[in-house]
Amino acid sequence: MAALPQVFTLNVPEEAISDLRERLGRTRFPDQIGEPWAYGADVGYLRQLVEYWRSAFDWRVEEARLNAFPQYKVPLSGIDLHFLQVQGNGPSPCPLLLLHGWPGSVFEFMELIPRLADPARFGGDPKDAFTVVAPSLPGYGLSFKPGQQRFGIEEIADCVAELMHGTLGYTRFAAQGGDWGAFTASRLGFAHAEKLIGIHVNLLAVRRDQQTAANPSAEEKIYFEELAAWLKEETGYQWIQGTRPQTLAFALTDSPAGLAAWITEKFRAWSDCGGDVESAIARDRLLANISLYWFTALLRAYAPTVAHSRWANHRRPNGICAVSPRDPAAAPLIGGTDLQRHPPLDCDGARRPFRRP
Repeated sequence: MAALPQVFTLNVPEEAISDLRERLGRTRFPDQIGEPWAYGADVGYLRQLVEYWRSAFDWRVEEARLNAFPQYKVPLSGIDLHFLQVQGNGPSPCPLLLLHGWPGSVFEFMELIPRLADPARFGGDPKDAFTVVAPSLPGYGLSFKPGQQRFGIEEIADCVAELMHGTLGYTRFAAQGGDWGAFTASRLGFAHAEKLIGIHVNLLAVRRDQQTAANPSAEEKIYFEELAAWLKEETGYQWIQGTRPQTLAFALTDSPAGLAAWITEKFRAWSDCGGDVESAIARDRLLANISLYWFTALLRAYAPTVAHSRWANHRRPNGICAVSPRDPAAAPLIGGTDLQRHPPLDCDGARRPFRRP
């Protein structure tokens, strides 16, 4: 008999908050190398962020925002899986599995969930309501405790499929994912297609290499140039997190300033912020996410076993990928490239040229 979900409320001990502030007050900052952000997190910005985190940021406010949503934990796949479940307000809400990635968390969804669950409240049609289930992915946030088993994409997808189908009883459901959540949604489309209404992702689960087309179009030329720059400058974190996460974990588990630098630099690089991360992500929202990582004392390592290409020919539900013109190395879905020979899992088979504004 499947275990029943238990109501969960987050309450970080006051001692942990005090310890965080004390550690922040003892931060040793490095010197600045070159121009700000050229070689990683800017020292000047991090000084300001750390001081604000120490003296002004109110974790209890952010904790209360999370606790305003119905939360649960349930034993699944050998871990205690944390998830939010918000019932849709409409005639027939569609069950939606909402999947975050790294270095994100369920804090990403605080503004989004009410709009999905109760569209009429925001001027939408109640017929478009979703019942939203947003888990902390295994190995992240409140689905993590030191010493538990680590999950690859295959195991994460199996776990959340069991949550939706076995634990919560949804015969079929939709899934949306970004970053690691996009890989999870794509794996769901491969391994659990019969349970899926469809998938929507905002990261293409395809191989990215530097093989060029014989006669590249203008769009393909731009793509290959951007991809070469991205692979050279922006993928170092993948290699260390995917090969030597244990070594990195010592620094990020012991230094909150180090954790803030590691995560903030990625939010700045991956958001459409024009170089000012707080123009896209409010400082308190940024620190809420970083604080959750700190209080749960983890570094999520990438599993090096994901093999996207072998999923491509499996039966799959209808899917959509949202591609922003500001996405790093946004891939053109046009002929002659590796993307055509190995179509993205989340596409419906149509070949639609990518057009930049």
